[in-house]
Amino acid sequence: MKLGIVTDSTADLPPYLIEQYEIKVVPSLLILEGKEYADGIGITRKEFYNRLPSLHSQPTTAAPSIGDFLTPYQTLLNSGCDHILSIHTASKLTAILNNARQAAQEFPDKVTCVDSGSLSMGLGFQVLAAAEAADLGLKPALQSVESTRRRLKVVAGLDTMEYLKRSGRIPSVVANFGGLLSIKPIVELREGEVKPMAAARTNRQTDERVTQFIQELGELERLAILHTNAEPRAKNILSTLMERARMSIPRDILFVNVTAVIGTHLGPNGIGFAAVKK
Repeated sequence: MKLGIVTDSTADLPPYLIEQYEIKVVPSLLILEGKEYADGIGITRKEFYNRLPSLHSQPTTAAPSIGDFLTPYQTLLNSGCDHILSIHTASKLTAILNNARQAAQEFPDKVTCVDSGSLSMGLGFQVLAAAEAADLGLKPALQSVESTRRRLKVVAGLDTMEYLKRSGRIPSVVANFGGLLSIKPIVELREGEVKPMAAARTNRQTDERVTQFIQELGELERLAILHTNAEPRAKNILSTLMERARMSIPRDILFVNVTAVIGTHLGPNGIGFAAVKK
């Protein structure tokens, strides 16, 4: 069986991996000061984060339409794929998966849609697991995705809660932290829900707590250090991990400046990670 892999742009997969595994990526939409962008096209992530604090209105985002999924599904089937595995951002956070499922109905028994329960490289690592197992067929690929999901940890330390408050997407986080905008929340994304983990007063405290959370996971199979235009902090976290040498760190660690569609709700200067335990 030839298996095609589809995901959406919130997976944050680096271009070289998308090309290597021939993954089809459907872009989400970013609406910035009245102008609509396909995620990753027309404005770089760095440009977006540099502009974000000075924008007069909060950017908004939108899921790809049902029609946006029809083309990659048809293309893969026309190219000889027997089946398609379409893996997407947590359905509790966005309509992306729902739209993919509706598109899949146009290809009966040819497309399997999966809720990753995650986003950014939490989704990306599941897509990568599926792509690596694609030659073995649908069932092994699904098993690999589920195994990765069980061992996954996604954590983010935000510079401010202001953007979460503005977005209205995750009001429970604000409520659980008492609505105090002066603190820097550290949250975990688990099964599509954002769970408060800790709070810090300074970026240095945030970086230390995030580093500790990575260390506590033990041996890792995969690791991506995530940031929203805060690459120096991301690299300092890796340097600290290597200096402490208390854990097995994967050889190919990814540094990911999180896509603007996610960063709209998180704000700039955030730090975090996605990790898969061995």
